[in-house]
Amino acid sequence: MLLNLDPVLTGRLLLALDEMGHGDAVVIADAHFTASKLAKKHLVDLPGLGSPRVLRAVRSVMVPDTYGPALDLMESPDGLLPVQSELIEAARLDGEEHRLVERFAFYDLAAQAELIIRTGETRTYGNALFRKGVTPVSAAFA
Repeated sequence: MLLNLDPVLTGRLLLALDEMGHGDAVVIADAHFTASKLAKKHLVDLPGLGSPRVLRAVRSVMVPDTYGPALDLMESPDGLLPVQSELIEAARLDGEEHRLVERFAFYDLAAQAELIIRTGETRTYGNALFRKGVTPVSAAFA
């Protein structure tokens, strides 16, 4: 067991996150998402967890990209849904922008992601694409 890590972060998930570089994307997908079809490199299943909880865990070890939006959400025809508001909150963007992406354009972006994490989130449109930023040296040795 490792100290000071969110228990959601399994060894396999930590390895996949560690292998990501600046600007690479991780998709936190709901249970309805076509994760197996779209995952090109890594697919991790966390079926007992909601997508905001998983994004919060990912953010505990990863800073957001500062070149463009760090967070993309799949656009809902019903406007911003509660699960999406929770995802924005979990991303802790500190004023950074997020954007809503049309459903099929989101799938295209997800197909290019380094990692897809399929959660047990059953609320529709509970999908987020988060881009990794440059980890400050001071944070790495804090």
